[in-house]
Amino acid sequence: MMGRTAALQRRMNGATSPRSKAENVIARRTRVTLTNVALIIAVGMIVAGLISYTLRSADRSTAAAARELHSVQVMLETQQLLSALQDVESGERGYLLTGDRTFLEPYHRGLAEAPARFNSLRTLTADNAVQQHNLSALKRLIDAKNAFAQARVADIARGERNAALIATGEGNGRVAMDAVRRVVAAILAEEDRLLIGRKLASEAAARTATRAVALVVGFGVLVLAGAIVAGLAAARAAETARELARTKLIDDGVRARLETRVAERTRELDAANDTLRQMQKMEAIGQLTGGIAHDFNNMLSVVIGSLDLVVRRIERGRTDILPLIDNAMEGAKRAATLTARLLAFSRQQTLVPTVVDANALVASMSELLRRTLGENIRLETVLAGGLWRTKADAGQIENALLNLAVNARDAMENGGHLTIETANISLDEAYAADNGDVTAGQYIMLAVTDTGTGMPPEVVARAFDPFFTTKAVGKGTGLGLSQVFGFIKQSHGHVKVYSEHGHGTTIKLYLPRHTGTDDVVAVAGEVTEMPRARTGETILVVEDETRVRDVSVTALRELGYTVYPASSAEEALRLLGESLPVTLLFTDIVMPGLNGRQLHDRAVVMRPGLPVLYTTGYTRNAVVHGGTLDPGTAFLAKPFSIANLALKVRQTIDGCAAA
Repeated sequence: MMGRTAALQRRMNGATSPRSKAENVIARRTRVTLTNVALIIAVGMIVAGLISYTLRSADRSTAAAARELHSVQVMLETQQLLSALQDVESGERGYLLTGDRTFLEPYHRGLAEAPARFNSLRTLTADNAVQQHNLSALKRLIDAKNAFAQARVADIARGERNAALIATGEGNGRVAMDAVRRVVAAILAEEDRLLIGRKLASEAAARTATRAVALVVGFGVLVLAGAIVAGLAAARAAETARELARTKLIDDGVRARLETRVAERTRELDAANDTLRQMQKMEAIGQLTGGIAHDFNNMLSVVIGSLDLVVRRIERGRTDILPLIDNAMEGAKRAATLTARLLAFSRQQTLVPTVVDANALVASMSELLRRTLGENIRLETVLAGGLWRTKADAGQIENALLNLAVNARDAMENGGHLTIETANISLDEAYAADNGDVTAGQYIMLAVTDTGTGMPPEVVARAFDPFFTTKAVGKGTGLGLSQVFGFIKQSHGHVKVYSEHGHGTTIKLYLPRHTGTDDVVAVAGEVTEMPRARTGETILVVEDETRVRDVSVTALRELGYTVYPASSAEEALRLLGESLPVTLLFTDIVMPGLNGRQLHDRAVVMRPGLPVLYTTGYTRNAVVHGGTLDPGTAFLAKPFSIANLALKVRQTIDGCAAA
């Protein structure tokens, strides 16, 4: 009995009451619930943190890609700025070398585009001190380069083409452009350095974003289905955002690369065209200089050889030297003619325009042309009734017709028919559009037509090139047509060639109609006697070249004038201040210090009404503007003969006295 009691007591002591058991269950469930809640909260916080980290990584990846694109935009804008500057340079140089106004299109386009490109670069690199420094240096160079180009174009617009060529020949424009290219290269190098770093940063940010998404997904799978759903949703959202950003960047990047490639290809084509044009220019210059060297060397050989033989014969007491002197004179005259033709081709000759009746001019030349053409060529003139007047250099019109007639004669070796025709012509806008070197308007036309061999198209294309000729060696200089072309263009006219191989050639010269009331001036005939000085006539000769001054002084004294020589404008003004009796001022134009025009302007203050006769080998626009001699100006081109000098001095003195 006692044993059962003891066992019961032990069971009672180890047992738990129903209330205590329920409380334990509740407590356990509460702890589990709290743990689960804490775990869920912790997981949620972790997942939310990972999602936030993933989104920040995607943002960093997008920002890195945007910085990469920014560098590409800076490089593209820099290349486009350089292209605009190259347009300015190539357009200015093309216009300078050829006078062709079509070259001004890229020139003006480049001038207009460059400031916008530069300002865009300023804005794009506003946060980069290195690039801002580079751009400041580039701005100074661009301003200097564009100012130089604008000055040269302005020179040509004022007719000062030679001054523009001299300035360009000094290399200032090329040096400035080379400096621009160096600074542009520095800008591109700096941006390329930044681009490399930004590409690396973009790739790293993309990898970080990808790892973050993977972590969210893996953590969600291991922890909680809900967290999985949330993580996958976040991952999908992040991936979608990243893919959208990447897609946009890829599209923008592809577009930028395409634009860059198009720009590069355009530059390559422009460079190829520039190279081709440069080769053509160099070929033309080589042909020109080669022709000049060949002809001048031949002429100088005659002059030097003949004079050398004269000296030798005189030293031996021989007097048979006149033929040698005639040879030397002929060689010198041919050299002077060559120079005049080159000036005509380059549109730099001095023209003395007068109102011309082309019908009367052609009629007065008929006998000369018949003698030139020979008996086996029949000359016919077809002169229009009521022909308009033109204002041009009559002597140069005669030279042009004579050149064309000689060319026509050479194309009709077995005889033929030459027709000179005049007509009133109106060139309309459609014709002007098809022929870019002519302005629509009213012209008088002089047409020379032959029945000779004609020219194939490739010869017509080069007909006006200097020293280009299809004649046999020694039969022609290749300057006749180029001289005609230069004179007509300098007179604001137009030339058109129509030719078919085997069927003859027509060359039409168009000169602008003159609508003023000026009287027609007849072309002066040849002078048979040299006018001489009258009693008391005194000439002040101003020339900085000693040998030229000595020749002029000796020639004038030979003509009976009293002559005072001066080597500079300053010396001439001093002599005038000494009250010397001076009838005429005979002065060179191009001299150190004061030029001839400035000398005369000061001299007439001291001697009101003092007449002046200018002379020079090249005027530099002192008394010639747009290739035309200033009205009322007396001018004698170098080189001149004593007969030309005698006539011009007499005309100048008498003209002033009559006025």
